[in-house]
Amino acid sequence: MVNDIINGITIKIDSLFDDNAVTYTEGVEQDFQEPCFYVKLLRASQKQVLNNRYYLEHSFDVHYFPGTADKNAEMHDAASKLAGLEYITSGDSLKRGTRMSYEIVDGVLHYFVQYNYYAYLTKEEVERMQNISVHNGIGG
Repeated sequence: MVNDIINGITIKIDSLFDDNAVTYTEGVEQDFQEPCFYVKLLRASQKQVLNNRYYLEHSFDVHYFPGTADKNAEMHDAASKLAGLEYITSGDSLKRGTRMSYEIVDGVLHYFVQYNYYAYLTKEEVERMQNISVHNGIGG
């Protein structure tokens, strides 16, 4: 499920940015090419609601490393475009991003977005005991 959301984010980033910015999901290498993105899962949680229905929360930080000399203007433009992450396609469903915000720290744009949704999670079927017999006797 998390990989489907990450794939949805990267596909959406590719559609929002016409230039050839590379998107990393496994960590930014030391000699990376700018401009580029790095999609990082910050936190994931699940809460059982009823039986096999769960509420899943996924918080992401999309890093943007600018590639021009006018870095601040480029990062603010990128943040405006990243607002398009409000809707992504994940697997076969549409997911809506919430709590979107951004900050610039040490020349890197950090765009935060959450994807929260309800899902039915299948449980592993446990083999049930067929029958039991109990013998309780007193005396001999």
